[in-house]
Amino acid sequence: MKKYFCLILLIAPALTFAQTHMGSIKLGIFDPSATDAGFMIGYEGGWAVDRNFSLGWSIDWFNKSYVDQNLVFQFNDFYGLNSSLNELRATTNLHAIPIMGNATISWPVAPRVFGYFTGSAGIEALLIYYHDYNNPDNSDFQSAFDFAWQIAGGVAYELGPRSDVILELGYHYSQPSWDYDVKDPSTGQTRTFQRSFNMSGFMMRTGFRFYF
Repeated sequence: MKKYFCLILLIAPALTFAQTHMGSIKLGIFDPSATDAGFMIGYEGGWAVDRNFSLGWSIDWFNKSYVDQNLVFQFNDFYGLNSSLNELRATTNLHAIPIMGNATISWPVAPRVFGYFTGSAGIEALLIYYHDYNNPDNSDFQSAFDFAWQIAGGVAYELGPRSDVILELGYHYSQPSWDYDVKDPSTGQTRTFQRSFNMSGFMMRTGFRFYF
């Protein structure tokens, strides 16, 4: 009997959470140090413990094509090649996908308006398409991972009993990296470059939060 009673106690919170699910769709601008600013989209799911505290998870997607000027400088420094060719070699298409767990606290600031603060931590995956050094017209693929954290604050306006519109400003931190081997065909020399992607930067987003 005690076993059944303990099982009910364990299941009860899950059943409570199941009735208070929440989700958010967020769109906005992200400005990481590694690239220029660009569009970011994300989804956040979770469980509202009450109107003032929730736990959840999030997944975002950011994509940018750019020339890695730090890599251009290293190529020029080591091999003395012309900059325009090295810029082609350093062209990079980057997909950043942070996946994190989060906790959010909120408080009323006016009728139907709530302020909130979110802290998140997890992992960031980078999918990197870059040009081959010896054949710059061809693309290669690499992935990189790193620990990521994020803080954000914003306001939510209650559209109805089960929906809010939100506006937030946040800061994201992660620095994935990987080693890039280059062989100089004229000398046969191989050199290893460490490509570090500083994905730390500010983001501004808006979106909708709904409860179900």
